[in-house]
Amino acid sequence: MSRLLAAVLCLPLLCGLLSAQAGEDALFSTDGYRLDRYRSPTPATVDGARTVDTATLQRLLDGPEQPVLIDVFRRPWLHGQFASDEPHQNIPGSLWLANVGEGRLESRWSDYFAHYLKQASGGDRDRALVFYCKSDCWLSWNASKRAAALGYTRLYWYRDGVDAWQQAGLPLQAATPAPLP
Repeated sequence: MSRLLAAVLCLPLLCGLLSAQAGEDALFSTDGYRLDRYRSPTPATVDGARTVDTATLQRLLDGPEQPVLIDVFRRPWLHGQFASDEPHQNIPGSLWLANVGEGRLESRWSDYFAHYLKQASGGDRDRALVFYCKSDCWLSWNASKRAAALGYTRLYWYRDGVDAWQQAGLPLQAATPAPLP
């Protein structure tokens, strides 16, 4: 009786593991990128980047070598262009690279990401880059991880993103995504 009960209780767990291995409802890809539910609580850190808060980001921006700010908020891509479904604001001076925080990137978005990172850093993989989105957003976590995989070494993840910036009473600017080259 106890073996049967144990088998019945473990069956949902086993089925969940098998479906995750098959790719159904998996939250992470095999290479560790978040695939779904991008607006949910994030971990405190991401491999390859230093997590910063608003005060630390302000100090970086006031320092001698200003980092490149990279907003990775999503924007629908329809008929060969970004669809403006609602206005978006970001931190002044930011480069908006829409859609590069997805868990699985089509080649056009991978190329777009690599192109603009190279351009923004001047080809210097040691140039400080700060990735952000909104609070509780896995897109910036994925983008930070992806930049590290591309060999960039001075990476910062502004985990609480534009929401924390705005809550601190700091200015925002109207934003437009960088065009797909």
